[in-house]
Amino acid sequence: MIILTRLNGTTFAINPDLVERMHATPDTTLILVDGSKHVVAEALDVVLDRIIDFRAAVVSRARDLPITTDRTQFGLVPPAVAAGPSAPVALRPRKKEDPTWTPQR
Repeated sequence: MIILTRLNGTTFAINPDLVERMHATPDTTLILVDGSKHVVAEALDVVLDRIIDFRAAVVSRARDLPITTDRTQFGLVPPAVAAGPSAPVALRPRKKEDPTWTPQR
């Protein structure tokens, strides 16, 4: 999350991964992937720098995680998957007469 300031002076945090685009005409406007707009007091280059710093911090923290063979420690792999692979499932081609067949789009 990055901290930004609304034009009325209040601060708020926003997830930079949800920012679709930004405009600076004349106030900096962030448009999120859901279509919501946020007008902020910071200049466009300041917002970009904060996003870059946020992403660098994420990469840095990921690099500093301890190396472990137990990937469930961080919730990265569900316990059922971590227990071992399941038996392979045989795939068979389905024919058009099969009631579960649907056309590929």
